[in-house]
Amino acid sequence: MSAEMQRVTLANGIALDVVDTGPRDAPVLMFLHGFPESHRTWRHQIAHLAGRFRCIAPDQRGYRGSSKPQDVGSYTPDKLIGDVFLLADALGVAQFTVVGHDWGGAIAWGVALMGQNTRVTRAVIANAPHPAIFQRLLYLDPVQRAASQYMRDFRNTAFDPMVREHGLGALLQQALKWERTPVIEPAEQAALMQDWANPDAAIAMLNWYRASPMDVPTMDAPFALPEGFAPPPLPPLGIPTLVIWALDDMALPPANLDGLEALIPDLTLVPVPDCGHFVPWESPADFNAALDAFLERTG
Repeated sequence: MSAEMQRVTLANGIALDVVDTGPRDAPVLMFLHGFPESHRTWRHQIAHLAGRFRCIAPDQRGYRGSSKPQDVGSYTPDKLIGDVFLLADALGVAQFTVVGHDWGGAIAWGVALMGQNTRVTRAVIANAPHPAIFQRLLYLDPVQRAASQYMRDFRNTAFDPMVREHGLGALLQQALKWERTPVIEPAEQAALMQDWANPDAAIAMLNWYRASPMDVPTMDAPFALPEGFAPPPLPPLGIPTLVIWALDDMALPPANLDGLEALIPDLTLVPVPDCGHFVPWESPADFNAALDAFLERTG
């Protein structure tokens, strides 16, 4: 993917580096990457779709060259969701399909729920848990709770001196004890290592976890819902929604799919076997085929 990036300053003062490519009169796809990546998460999808769609892919707040405030409060979900709508405004985009993976998928859920039937016409989510399901699993499901213990390390500011001195990679190596390591092209791995070496970006990326309201209990805490627990009061997602789920994800097991059909009336679910967490680039052919079929059916 060789599209040039442009600097876009949002109405809230945040500046994002953004890829914006494809016909200006075509339907818009807004791509939101996850942790710890960049707009290049979507390199295979943009190359595949930019002849037919206007593809917009920012480096989100805190990543690479985009604005990276160092306070945790700058990364609450409302601000991250707001960035997406403000980016659409800044680029003159009235309506769009939101496409998100990992943390970008978490933000895409919020964007879709807030913008459905007004700004957001369709949603595509890859390996990102629905907010009405994930917290319940963290309380009740031993597999999900064990898989999410790394979040406790990411939130622990005692590791910040190590991160500032040695980069984000040092913490990832310590906290992520995945049995399956994704295979990434050498050039992409080198680009990631360079991104992770920036200490301000590393702390900003970790602040996404620190600002999240999700509670991750320790493994010795009871497997029960806390007294007074109630799921977030979210409406059903009424727009056409595609969920692509890699089944060998070490961080997010398939239990996150249970109950989705009750929350999304127009749901298309595509499981991807033999694939780990980073499905957009670990299985790009499967991802693109599912995306093509969905966009054609709902277009």
